[in-house]
Amino acid sequence: MSSDIYVQAQMLIRKPVEDVFEAFINPEITTKFWFTKSTGKLEKGKTITWEWEMYNVKSDVFVHEIIPNRLIKTEWGDPAVNADYEFTAMEKGTLVIIKSYGFSQTGEDLLKIINDNTGGFTTVLDGCKAYLEHGIKLNLIEDKFPAK
Repeated sequence: MSSDIYVQAQMLIRKPVEDVFEAFINPEITTKFWFTKSTGKLEKGKTITWEWEMYNVKSDVFVHEIIPNRLIKTEWGDPAVNADYEFTAMEKGTLVIIKSYGFSQTGEDLLKIINDNTGGFTTVLDGCKAYLEHGIKLNLIEDKFPAK
């Protein structure tokens, strides 16, 4: 296992930490910049299903831990990896750091998943920033792999 390898994406979002944290646990907000459907709000010890309808893709997300306005620890994907969402209140807003780790792939497969995770989480943070700061739904996830 490539357990010592992790991917990190980060972004300053110019909103209070409470608002940014809520955007990641509440699907009524998250669906504006990430997945299109969810079976519920993230809660510790629960498994939630996220769906990207435009790609006909679903993923079960297990929530390991939630520390309000500070941390969300999840495990999701196939094969499953860990994804931690860290929130730090700053003078100008909230720094969000997403770390993904626990990869089982090796070689070229590991490089591909690292690239996919880095690009994917960066896109999520970009969309979140646009939505929370400016009320703009950029459709970044939908447009990342447009149908031909």
